[in-house]
Amino acid sequence: MLTSKEIRESFKSFFASKGHKIVPSAPMVIKGDPTLMFTNAGMNQFKDIILGNVEAKYTRVADSQKCLRVSGKHNDLEEVGHDTYHHTMFEMLGNWSFGDYFKKEAIEWAWEYLVSVLGLDPDRLYATVFEGSPSEGLSRDDEAASYWAQFLPAERIINGNKHDNFWEMGDTGPCGPCSEIHIDLRPDEERARVNGLELINKNHPQVIEIWNLVFMQYNRRADSSLDALPHKVIDTGMGFERLCMAIQGKTSNYDTDVFQPLISTLATMSGIRYGDDASTDIAMRVVADHIRTIAFAITDGQLPSNAKAGYVIRRILRRAVRYGYTFLHCREAFMYRLLPTLIDTMGDAYPELQAQRELIGRVIKEEEESFLRTLETGIRLLDKKIAENKAAGSTTLRGTDAFELYDTFGFPLDLTALILAENGMTVDEAGFDTEMQKQKERARNAAAMEAGDWVVIREGESKFSGYDFTETETEILRYRLVKQKNKEYYQVVLSDTPFYAEMGGQVGDSGQLIDESGVAYDIFDTKRENNLPVHLMKKLPESTTDTFVARIHEEKRRQAEANHTATHLMHEALRDVLGTHVEQKGSFVSPEVLRFDFSHFGKMSVEEIRKVEELVAQRIRADYRREEFRDVPIAEAQAMGAMALFGEKYGEEVRVMKYGSSVELCGGTHIPSTGMIGTFRIVSESSIASGIRRIEAVTGANAERLTYEREDILLAIKELFNNNPNLIKSIEKMLEEDVQLKKQVADMKQERIARFKKTLLEQDIRRRGIRVFAIKELMQTEMMKDLAFQIAGEMTESFAIVAGTIESENKCALTVMLSKDLVESGMDAAKLVRSAAGLIQGGGGGQPHFATAGGKKSEGIHAAIEQILKEADLAN
Repeated sequence: MLTSKEIRESFKSFFASKGHKIVPSAPMVIKGDPTLMFTNAGMNQFKDIILGNVEAKYTRVADSQKCLRVSGKHNDLEEVGHDTYHHTMFEMLGNWSFGDYFKKEAIEWAWEYLVSVLGLDPDRLYATVFEGSPSEGLSRDDEAASYWAQFLPAERIINGNKHDNFWEMGDTGPCGPCSEIHIDLRPDEERARVNGLELINKNHPQVIEIWNLVFMQYNRRADSSLDALPHKVIDTGMGFERLCMAIQGKTSNYDTDVFQPLISTLATMSGIRYGDDASTDIAMRVVADHIRTIAFAITDGQLPSNAKAGYVIRRILRRAVRYGYTFLHCREAFMYRLLPTLIDTMGDAYPELQAQRELIGRVIKEEEESFLRTLETGIRLLDKKIAENKAAGSTTLRGTDAFELYDTFGFPLDLTALILAENGMTVDEAGFDTEMQKQKERARNAAAMEAGDWVVIREGESKFSGYDFTETETEILRYRLVKQKNKEYYQVVLSDTPFYAEMGGQVGDSGQLIDESGVAYDIFDTKRENNLPVHLMKKLPESTTDTFVARIHEEKRRQAEANHTATHLMHEALRDVLGTHVEQKGSFVSPEVLRFDFSHFGKMSVEEIRKVEELVAQRIRADYRREEFRDVPIAEAQAMGAMALFGEKYGEEVRVMKYGSSVELCGGTHIPSTGMIGTFRIVSESSIASGIRRIEAVTGANAERLTYEREDILLAIKELFNNNPNLIKSIEKMLEEDVQLKKQVADMKQERIARFKKTLLEQDIRRRGIRVFAIKELMQTEMMKDLAFQIAGEMTESFAIVAGTIESENKCALTVMLSKDLVESGMDAAKLVRSAAGLIQGGGGGQPHFATAGGKKSEGIHAAIEQILKEADLAN
């Protein structure tokens, strides 16, 4: 039986023998493509080739691509772990042809690999072909069917509908029919009872699709019409985990050697056997699936967070922790302990796991511990909701409350329902679904972008000349109208552009497009879409067929370049000061500021920050000239000392930037020499995740302004101390005096409280046998609170303290304290204080025995006290 490692390598070897270039997996986390957060299919890294934006270096390619799917028709996160074959992170084995071979070779090689190389039983295989769509003028894919007829009987070549057998990249773009290969893994006796033909695409766990062969031959336009593609594309994708299941004779992906080592480790850790109970089995499958996703996302530079891709990863991690908490009784962080097993099973194919082992473990452990604390808080909140509902005689938790638990504390609906069921309650699922739909609508509206078809003025490729020029003569190749968030603008592609399109943390250029008569049209930003630089303009030129001058905003570019080059110098300085474990984990470079995220496990000291600043300043003063090397083979670049970062996708040839001993792989723009940076200052250093620090810094004029601002503050402080030459000593003396004065004030307050308490206790005002203290004094609220607790500590009988304090014309407060027996008889301080808070234009609350309210209408304080006494039936 082949192992998963052997199966992966056999696929690559087979297609290498068919003339394919074997390329490495692209990062699972996508950078520089606003349309996608994660690689969700093998074709993502080839989108720019498929769209015709760049030429293919190799016409035949194959790889094993790590992918992530958490939504859409292919997967639902909340279902992962409940069945045998869906996953969040999975590997996609694929082969591509860009204008080379087409359906015949794709089908014949798929059959050869599955049957002749891997030895799958041909009697268990089925193929689907597109049945056609008369409404679009598309006939049945008889061409694909004829090739399948060489290997399969006609009854096992099945017509598939547009949903299953017509693949589209999106609402517009390349598309075409596809053929899915399905396999029937059921026992022979079951196959004899029910024909596999009846189970294709019916979600049967043992009759599954393993390979999809996509034949891209059309382009979908915005009006939904189809044009033939000039270069046809083959794009195939085979689920690696499903293939392993078929080859290893299993009935579940989770029973293969891809997942079993993780599940076995988890069973040992929890003391629960896999296979004994359905709920614990699901929990183990969830954790085994999700630890892979989380670990690979972190290696690719995506940390858990509350925004976009980071939120997806945090949500997946929290789902795994929830299952461990609920079903495996894991009350402490546990997922990070699975990392050694994951590295053992996948580290050979993906060495980045081993290289970033410590960082991955730290991030996961911190996230687990943080969420476990949140989970406990959420459970307490749910317990409170349950108590409130029972007190009100309700056995149904409102959908809005259930959604709050889900949205704020990560509680899935099934966990809420489970806890409610244990308390004899149910949840309003319809109300929960309504709230969930509202949230999805908000997200869709925020991200919605409507783009028209490209209007092609002339054919050609866009050339970037911004490394060498700040303005160039150019023509418009194409443009389209885009609508987003109720705003309209144009995306314009130029034949030659000096405008840097946002990428690698550096913001895009702005500037002007100047027509032949000298009229200038603003370009307000430059983005990269499918590796194509697009210029964003609110208004198009009168004549789009003119020859133009494209001119960037040069001063902004120079400021951004200074910040970008300073980032390189700072990266080197950080490694010199902190150690070679420091590695870039993210950056942002604009004309105003630079931000740099890096791996390091502790807060930088003031001395370390100062040392980094000094090293950068030395390299600025050295005025190192820029040495630029373009189209350098990646191995040669690394030999020069350039460090390739995990999570970045590099081509075979790269660009290297060198300033003195600083050597980096970089596609951004940079200044001619370090001296042009001028000045460099670090503004802040902070933590953004476990093991990840962030530095913000400024250069040039912005650094000078920062220095001036700090000098102004220092001068102002000096003036406050009469320009004393020994300012630090003066401040120390003042702080010492302040401590002494505060102690004296505190002592005086205690003396006053003691005298006032004595006076109050000497009085004996009673209502209905209850000792009543109605206090209307000009006193600080904290003093009044202290006084109330001191009185309560000396009372052995029923008492009620109702106090009002006025600190200023627009600041006052109410305080209510009740004895234990009054609370037990039904009196509630919080309700009393809330009932009177309106009289002081404020609000408040607290506990049944003690509550406060703050307000801004001091003249209402006496009326508020009377209101409380009256409601408590303690008035005269």
